[in-house]
Amino acid sequence: METNRQKKIAGVIQKDLVDILQSAARDGMRGVVISVSKVSVTSDLGQAKAYLSIFPSSKKEEIMKGIISNTVMIRHALAIRTKNQLRRMPELLFFIDDSLDYIENIDDALKGKDDPIQNPETVNKKKKH
Repeated sequence: METNRQKKIAGVIQKDLVDILQSAARDGMRGVVISVSKVSVTSDLGQAKAYLSIFPSSKKEEIMKGIISNTVMIRHALAIRTKNQLRRMPELLFFIDDSLDYIENIDDALKGKDDPIQNPETVNKKKKH
């Protein structure tokens, strides 16, 4: 269960992270939209997990690699923006939030595209461990 402090810190990070990532996307990647769907902070406030939605989804792997390789720079920019609110900037971890893709797949199925009953190959096969 998240404490109010964790939620407050996550909110501060999420708001500033959106600004940083969107301005980077505007500067270098025309037509790319990056949104931060969720930030969760560990109980010791040492790590912040940021879940990103990237549009168009065809570029998400490439953009995610760029974001991860620039984590130090992004963390520094965040630390400058939040220095009055946070004493210590948590370590940042980035993940792709693919819930929008999931919703899009459901939407397509409801519209009759990629019908898994008529075309079973469209269903993602889960690997058993």
